[in-house]
Amino acid sequence: MWMSLKAYGAAKYGRLIEQNVEQAHLLGRRVDAEPELQRLAPVSLNITCFRYVGRGAPEARLDAWNRELLCRLHESGVAVPSYTTLEGRYCLRVCFNNHRTRREDLELFVQEVLRLGREIAGAEA
Repeated sequence: MWMSLKAYGAAKYGRLIEQNVEQAHLLGRRVDAEPELQRLAPVSLNITCFRYVGRGAPEARLDAWNRELLCRLHESGVAVPSYTTLEGRYCLRVCFNNHRTRREDLELFVQEVLRLGREIAGAEA
């Protein structure tokens, strides 16, 4: 770490951290724009927490849907978010810390969350 800091400088690392924070905010705005997604916490640094809620799904199904969604995301290789529970609700937790993440990656991630979420919800219908 010290060698990298010496080689690239604190300013470069600062810009990369700022980039990750902006990506978290961008994902938060993208989640807010989708009626089938629900952000569960304010985005203050580099973490966005949200869940798939479908279209008027019963609250009792959402934890199971999002657990399955997380597994399918991992299996697909598109993204590897973690999870957390906020106020008793299971949700996806996306922590940005890779300087190679691009806006296109975020859009692909949201589209895949929606696709898989709809697939899971449809299987129960």
